[in-house]
Amino acid sequence: MQTFDAQQPLATIAPDAENQALIARWRQVKTDVARLNPTVKLLAVSKTKPNWMIRTLAQQGQQDFGENYVQEAVAKIAALKDVTANEQPLVWHYIGHIQRNKTKELAAHFDWVHGVDRLIIAQRLNEQRGEHLPPLNICIEVNIDDEASKSGCQPDQLPELVTQISQLPNLQLRGLMIIPAKNSASAFVKTQQLFEQNRRYHAHPEQWDTLSMGMSGDIEQAIAAGATIVRIGTAIFGARD
Repeated sequence: MQTFDAQQPLATIAPDAENQALIARWRQVKTDVARLNPTVKLLAVSKTKPNWMIRTLAQQGQQDFGENYVQEAVAKIAALKDVTANEQPLVWHYIGHIQRNKTKELAAHFDWVHGVDRLIIAQRLNEQRGEHLPPLNICIEVNIDDEASKSGCQPDQLPELVTQISQLPNLQLRGLMIIPAKNSASAFVKTQQLFEQNRRYHAHPEQWDTLSMGMSGDIEQAIAAGATIVRIGTAIFGARD
């Protein structure tokens, strides 16, 4: 359940001990990911966490941040619009479930959207992406373990989705995203196979380069299976309230 307080993102100062602990956790995760594969992108999942944490990590060089709640994220993006990492703008990823009535805000404010699982969502994002903005990076979410409680398309829907979405001019279809069942190591291998099998349906296959999979508890399995983005929250920010 979302516990976001509209006042929380305005916080910018934290006790030094807490600040240093955050940096230490982030550095450890960076080291672990680099040891497994130095080309993998670390996406810091900052949902429900205050702005000072994002500022702190940006000062350390963390550029990519992931959010699940649209209202919270839009407030953060506005409040942190002048923050940079290594003199580059922050890159914002939406990784939550996508409601049709939220696509306009996603198209306007985000750089990546990871959870597209229906053509209508992609079409709305394409139509609502501003002409002054670069194409919106998209990943198709696959319900890889066929769990009723989770969103995502079925694997057999991928050929048509890849064919259709990859032709939308204001989007760049980059790859696949999964949230596997607990202890489902085979999910990563199956997703990597789907990624390779569906490349041929992409109108611009050179853009097909992303596997967004792996979280705090399964980094090693995900990276071993070919993950290019790992989405890490708890191991960096600590337990959520």
